Amino acid sequence: MAGEIPNLEALERTGTGKGAARQARRDGLVPGVVYGGDTDPLAINIPFNKLLKMLKAGRFKSTLFNLKVEGHDDVRVICRDVQRDVVKDLPTHLDLMRLRRTSEIALFIPVEFTNEDEAPGLKQGGVLNAVRPEVELVVTAGDIPEKLVVDLSGLNLGDTVTISSIDLPEGARPTIDRDFVIANISAPSGLRSSGSDDEEGEAEGEEAAAEE
Repeated sequence: MAGEIPNLEALERTGTGKGAARQARRDGLVPGVVYGGDTDPLAINIPFNKLLKMLKAGRFKSTLFNLKVEGHDDVRVICRDVQRDVVKDLPTHLDLMRLRRTSEIALFIPVEFTNEDEAPGLKQGGVLNAVRPEVELVVTAGDIPEKLVVDLSGLNLGDTVTISSIDLPEGARPTIDRDFVIANISAPSGLRSSGSDDEEGEAEGEEAAAEE
């Protein structure tokens, strides 16, 4: 099932050209253009403060949005470019591309870990290290998974979960070709320390025996 797609609310920009864009910026708006999808380009404005907040949150250019513009049907879009002021590094213009349901896009999908109480390694005090709490996948716009699920049942200390061990939604594929690590279960620090001490003790004993 596709996850909930965040809304991106915008206003239709009545004027075009540099003059209208400058006026929008004076009014606390960021001008932009929506293109693609066999439809004429649509000039829009987005409130500066809202856009800046979303940019600071990260992943803006890899997030699928539901664009809402009064007087127009909602449409799924993805950001293709954000132009910034060369001095202040603040957004001055953005380009959004309409997507069909069959369009392929790369998005970061969150990873959820289940059945922690069924993992022997965790019962022994092991620590779950989520190396990649999100995974970038190529998916279709009409079938975006809400999350990837990792079943921790049966995992022991030292076990590793890789992308190949996860059931991906049909048609989805990672953007990285190799079989990369998602998470692992490491020994608790106490065991690691005692293990190191034992090794050091054995080494000292071997050195003493050698000297004799």
